[in-house]
Amino acid sequence: MLDERDAAGPGRGWPAGIPDATSPIRAAGGVVWRPADEPEPTSGSTDAAPAPHGGAQVCLVHRPRYGDWSLPKGKLEPGEHPLLAAVREVAEESDVRAVPQVRLPTVRYRSEGRPKVVDYWSMRAVATGGFQPATEVDDVRWLGVDEAIRLVSYPHDAEVLAAFAALPTVTGTVALVRHAHAGRRATWSGPDTGRPLDARGWAQARALAPLVALLRPVRLLSASARRCVQTLDPAAALLDLPIEIDGDLDEPRPGQQPDECVLAAAARLAALAATGEPAGVCGQGKVIPGALARLSGRTDDFTTPKGGGWLLAFAGDHLLAADRL
Repeated sequence: MLDERDAAGPGRGWPAGIPDATSPIRAAGGVVWRPADEPEPTSGSTDAAPAPHGGAQVCLVHRPRYGDWSLPKGKLEPGEHPLLAAVREVAEESDVRAVPQVRLPTVRYRSEGRPKVVDYWSMRAVATGGFQPATEVDDVRWLGVDEAIRLVSYPHDAEVLAAFAALPTVTGTVALVRHAHAGRRATWSGPDTGRPLDARGWAQARALAPLVALLRPVRLLSASARRCVQTLDPAAALLDLPIEIDGDLDEPRPGQQPDECVLAAAARLAALAATGEPAGVCGQGKVIPGALARLSGRTDDFTTPKGGGWLLAFAGDHLLAADRL
């Protein structure tokens, strides 16, 4: 039987050109970190306590079945979003509650005779329930990154850790979503700001709620359009938070220049990130791409479908990473 010990490493995977009749095994996990001088987290606080990643401790788990040290991870449940699975598996294997920040390299190898794909995120540890040894994981260690790289049993884990170590420290996170589906504007007789979500849109909003909640946001902000507020309603109910209406997230009004709205939205997102407290935000499709391009300084395709969104990680006032949700 093939397992991680047969791994080819990130970006290599199974031989090119050879068809595989079986679908890949999907898994997800994280590089969970805490500042080296911070005691073991015991509360739900999301205070960032910035520290260079070179001075961070990361979490490794020992699996007695394989006799190896690896990053915490596990298989996706049917229909599960990889980011939800990553946070869930980290909690199950290490008993650490963590907030995702930046997507790290995806790893591909063969396991049990099938291709396997593992998505990783960096995660800030915010709480722990007290680890108890079990049959799947019998030990957890917090180590400096260099020491962790030397201890892990597989080269691909070492490469993921190296990618984490190369990141600037994340100082702010925002879950940014575009409003969900709201039918066709042409079939709505009232003012466009009052156009509500349709059945498809409500389903999208409910699917977004647990992803937004992963950041443990302390604030939810929405553009003023009804469909934007409704998109955050399931997240607000899940988190027991009010939704704040913010006109800086709106699309251009008649006679208003688009660049003016883009600048306002970018400034609002940067200001939210600067507080160091995670936030969930719902904006509009004509504003989000330009705001992200301005914040990142990149010309990437930031087009965002209705009901889609981004996990944004900031280093100071710079948008360090934008990972599609």
